Amino acid sequence: MRVVLKPKTGWQPIDLAELWRFRELLWILALRDVKVRYKQTALGVAWALIQPFMLMIGFTLLSNLTNRNVAMIQGVPKPIFFFTGLIVWQLFATAMSNAGNSLISNQNLITKIYFPRLAMPIAAVITSLIDFVVAAALLALMMVLYHVPTVPQLILAPLFVALAFFAALAVGLWLSALNVEYRDVRYVIPFIVQFGLFVTPLYVATDSLSKPWQRLLFGLNPMSGIVEGFRWCVYGRPVPGPMLAVSLLSIVVTLVGGLFYFRRMEKTFADRV
Repeated sequence: MRVVLKPKTGWQPIDLAELWRFRELLWILALRDVKVRYKQTALGVAWALIQPFMLMIGFTLLSNLTNRNVAMIQGVPKPIFFFTGLIVWQLFATAMSNAGNSLISNQNLITKIYFPRLAMPIAAVITSLIDFVVAAALLALMMVLYHVPTVPQLILAPLFVALAFFAALAVGLWLSALNVEYRDVRYVIPFIVQFGLFVTPLYVATDSLSKPWQRLLFGLNPMSGIVEGFRWCVYGRPVPGPMLAVSLLSIVVTLVGGLFYFRRMEKTFADRV
């Protein structure tokens, strides 16, 4: 029996049933990306620790040199304050970058066989979770060394990790589809990561902002509420209620829009990639 595949025109709903049928391919792609990333590397998964750890040291030294008390909450040590936010940010930044380049990196596969293209950015985001798990283990060790007690809401930490996952996927869907159409996007992605590093509350605590509208403005960056929420789960900082609400809304809007735009452009990927 011969099956003829024809691209559909216009806006199409997301076919989650088709994606589920190809779930084995999704895990194969994710496993392949992990193997490729750490193949023939001397340090292996230790690279997942180097960037947030070095940034933590830099932020701590800068804070001490300027005598600025950025961790103004319940006596939490500055390294814990910085590292907690940095590992969540690294999850988002790495996952977003990988998802944004996923279609271009797999152009040979796209042009040869059919499968739901949505599997590629999702698999790229999944691989970044491994780096996060390694970094989270170091955070747990640091909390023991600094005698930081655990709090009951620690059980909710996976929820904010999931939010970071969906935030990265939401932006990655837009970037991956645009990257096929405009190759300039590959040069924009590192700029987005650098810019996001400065507009996410990694160095300052948002409760130090004097005006509520400033915190709401920070919340337009989806990672602001996620970073502050993850800190609340880890050591009990104040709950970022309004900021988290704005961040959740921006994630939903970006993700839904990204899914439909990706679906609309999917029929052109094989020709343009």
